[in-house]
Amino acid sequence: MRIGTYEYDFSWARVVSDLFSPPVIWGVLALPIAFRDAESLNQAITWATVYIMLVCVLPIAYIGAMVKFGKITDIHMKVRKQRILPFLISMVSTSIAWLVLRLMGAPAIMPLLAMFSLVQLAVMLGITFVWQISVHAISISGATIAMWFFFGVIPAILTLPFIVLVGAARLKLRRHTPAQVIAGAMIGLVVPMLLFLLIV
Repeated sequence: MRIGTYEYDFSWARVVSDLFSPPVIWGVLALPIAFRDAESLNQAITWATVYIMLVCVLPIAYIGAMVKFGKITDIHMKVRKQRILPFLISMVSTSIAWLVLRLMGAPAIMPLLAMFSLVQLAVMLGITFVWQISVHAISISGATIAMWFFFGVIPAILTLPFIVLVGAARLKLRRHTPAQVIAGAMIGLVVPMLLFLLIV
């Protein structure tokens, strides 16, 4: 379907990839996490807004601008070398989010979420220097672990099918090999689990 000068692919795989892209996953997840320990609606909205703007919106805005200027092929950054600078910028903005949330006196759960995001980004960047891995798979798997840590086993189990759905979408679009998707899912599960166990 063409929207203005842009033609959008409404196939199920493309829609799933966009709806479950890393910025969307973590932006949506930030809302219930912010509300969990906030003392008021205003507090929850404030903490969530800080996180979403710095961790999700700012990096994707940069990527969108680079796509517009022809520096990056598309928002999902299918060329491995094009991912490095956006990851670095994301790490800087996420570090700022962690610091701002702490300085604002946000509940410990919010800086922890920012730290979790920062660790994921660092792992993604490290792997990207040598290999193309599915960032979508890492993010949705990491979100499952976050659900387990913050809300318990049942919510985490309910998110498990999305790992398969997102992986299938990335394979359908031929953006990754099965090995890249499986490795992404495993890293997304293991790394945050180790992080949370060390913190607890």
